[in-house]
Amino acid sequence: MQYQCAKCNNTYQISPLRYKCDCGSALNLVADSRILPNAQIPAAMSLWRYREALPIDAETEIVTLGEGMTPLMPLDVDEPEHFVKLDYLCPTGSYKDRGASVLLTHLKALGVESVVEDSSGNAGAAIAAYSARAGIRCTIYCPESTSKGKLKQISAYGAELKLVPGNRMATTEAVKLAAETTCYASHNWHPFFLEGTKTLAYEIVEQFGWRAPTHVICPVGFGSIYLGLFIGFRELNAQGIIKDTPRLLGVQPDVCCPIYNAYTEDTPSLSRMAQTGETLAEGITAELPIRGNNILEALRSTNGAFTTVDDTDIKKGMKTLATKGIYVEPTSAVVVSAYQKFKKEGIITTGDQVVSILTGIGLKASSVL
Repeated sequence: MQYQCAKCNNTYQISPLRYKCDCGSALNLVADSRILPNAQIPAAMSLWRYREALPIDAETEIVTLGEGMTPLMPLDVDEPEHFVKLDYLCPTGSYKDRGASVLLTHLKALGVESVVEDSSGNAGAAIAAYSARAGIRCTIYCPESTSKGKLKQISAYGAELKLVPGNRMATTEAVKLAAETTCYASHNWHPFFLEGTKTLAYEIVEQFGWRAPTHVICPVGFGSIYLGLFIGFRELNAQGIIKDTPRLLGVQPDVCCPIYNAYTEDTPSLSRMAQTGETLAEGITAELPIRGNNILEALRSTNGAFTTVDDTDIKKGMKTLATKGIYVEPTSAVVVSAYQKFKKEGIITTGDQVVSILTGIGLKASSVL
């Protein structure tokens, strides 16, 4: 391999300090043309490589920004069995792009011209971005307390922004009236959104050489990752691609943890838990998740578990990740302390392969941090 100038065609050996041509122009990488893609692997390096497993007709024009196929890497070389899935590297900076791509593809095919959505930030940014890509008008309802960076991102995509006083639940209530007359592109309500997030399971299994890890840890508010993982792993198991479904381990903030409460109390359903205080993990505060029964089904079917974290845990998690070169928002950082807690409780044992999902990039939360 070598570098070649895109302007003057000068060539250079690859070296750590060489990043441009002596003429000041950019360089291209020239590689051996005999190295061909594996014809058995779909060409699309996005979640749409699994198109046949998605509920989208073959002739439908997809709405995509290249989301998915995010890196999977060991967090620490001294603990190679703990992997992190860098899903904050999706186009708008969060895993929500997966659901938004599939959902907006579906809605555009239906001829939808305008949508509304409620969000604490990341889902709003994703729906706004993919609506813009699809040419669909979009209005996003957010809590007034949402990070300014997330609000600016939503507005940048051309979406109309409506700020709602109160917490996340108040925002959900506010959008209901608009949803009576406008398509509700909800990441919590709409099943097509979960069809996008289920591709996380597909990617993890493919990246593990078509094997499943022992556990997967993720932040859980309304549960779109948790449920997407459950759907994806269940489908892979039903097709005989994997023998065992990973245990799904969820994390909630201690000030708003209705799923954790149901788990520890072994109750058949969720009860509303009013948020008792502020939390850095603003993206996973759900007093009563809409798909509570589905979450409990996933929890029990996979022999899963839940734990909680406080802001001190979150800050430690952010610092740990930053020392590994990873900068995520607080909601993502909950998985670090959760991993240690699950180990302490004996849920994760020596030799278990664990994947923790990192959901949102730290740049979104700069004003909070």
